[in-house]
Amino acid sequence: MRLVPSGSSGRSSSSALLLLLLLLCCCAAFVLGHKTGSALTVVDNPEGGEGAHRDEEDEATVDEDGDLEDIEVVQPTEQWQTLKPGQAVPRGSHVRLNMQTGQREVRLGEEQLKYWTPEHREGEETQSNLSPDELKRAMKKMKEDLNPANKDPDSQDSVTSKYRPLEELKRDMAQLDLLVETDVQIIRRLLDQFNSSNSTTEQKLNTLLELEYLVHQVDNAQSLCSMGGLQLILEGLNSSDIRLQERSAFVLGSAVASNPVVQVKAVESGALQILLTTLATAQPLQVKKKVLFAVACLLRHFPFAQHHFLSHGGLQVLSELFRADGGGVLRTRIVTMLYDMISEKELISQAGLDPVLDASHEERVRQYAKVSLQEELLEDGWCSLVPQLLESTEHDYREKALRALLAMASVCLDKYRSDSLLLGSLLSLRDQYQDMAQSEMIVGEENSYFAEIVQLIDALQVKMK
Repeated sequence: MRLVPSGSSGRSSSSALLLLLLLLCCCAAFVLGHKTGSALTVVDNPEGGEGAHRDEEDEATVDEDGDLEDIEVVQPTEQWQTLKPGQAVPRGSHVRLNMQTGQREVRLGEEQLKYWTPEHREGEETQSNLSPDELKRAMKKMKEDLNPANKDPDSQDSVTSKYRPLEELKRDMAQLDLLVETDVQIIRRLLDQFNSSNSTTEQKLNTLLELEYLVHQVDNAQSLCSMGGLQLILEGLNSSDIRLQERSAFVLGSAVASNPVVQVKAVESGALQILLTTLATAQPLQVKKKVLFAVACLLRHFPFAQHHFLSHGGLQVLSELFRADGGGVLRTRIVTMLYDMISEKELISQAGLDPVLDASHEERVRQYAKVSLQEELLEDGWCSLVPQLLESTEHDYREKALRALLAMASVCLDKYRSDSLLLGSLLSLRDQYQDMAQSEMIVGEENSYFAEIVQLIDALQVKMK
């Protein structure tokens, strides 16, 4: 027996009591460990880290495929939280045994706490760093959600309320198609409006404007004729309202332009006589401009209409209109129309020398042969009228006059040589445009417009020598 000083008996008793408490706690932990039926399970943490501080050995339970069984993994935070039996913790977590309650508790390990921020705490539920068993459960849940048998009827009803079935959409689209008007239907509706006794002048003007837009298409212009619309347009030309005359002439010109079928029907309906009558009477300038447009479109590439135009005194009507026009606007349109008619006949005659052309072209050559345009130009005094357009200050007017003079040179050459005013105008204009052409060359202009006018003057002077 060892003798102990009397002063140390208290400390010995305290040490013994502490040792006894530690033994009891260890026994309690041993008993609790057996009561849970399984040891603490530690799973891999995607973020890595230190090994867990735990009071028992690590033990991971796997199934026969080598995957983790469906166990509940506790996501630790910076606060201690109690672990229930069967729960697992990520590797790197800090696990302890609460000596007072006998429960295991877990929180983040020291390395994990370094990166634990409020932002991290708010977004932890949306992180993609999931453990393998969580990924397995998420995939399983996705398959269950995709299975139609597992869908909630209420959710299906909500989807149905937001989106319409495809068949219903097809039916609605089919109904919409019935409401869409074709061009033919629109033309029919517009003609009914124009012919209605209840339509005002303004409504008729708007109707003509819409028709003019539509008849630029060949099929629409032909549909207009088949529906009797051409006759309504001609009635508009005879109207006492100058606005209806102007708009009707505009529609007629657009309908017959480059449309042989409509050109034939217009001539057969007497459109050319109505147009010439309108030009021969006193009409405002805007009306005559649109009527000249309609006449030019009707005669273009249509020798039958040109022959009809000449036989009905068309050149005489144009010559009177040319003399009465002081501004030059109508003169330019008339000279351009005559130049186009002469050029067409010359091109057809030159192409007629090709033996490989078909019979239809031979027929056109035969029809153009009946159009004695240049001879009538000489008889009606156009060899003296066209040079008057050179007196204009507009370069465009002068250019068109020079081209027409060159085209008429074959029948007007003697008149040109005896016309002193024409000779003087050509000399003066050549000096003027020669200076302008040189100025354009100095500034680097290519394909000078003024140089082209100089070439026209030179070509005409050569023919006159």
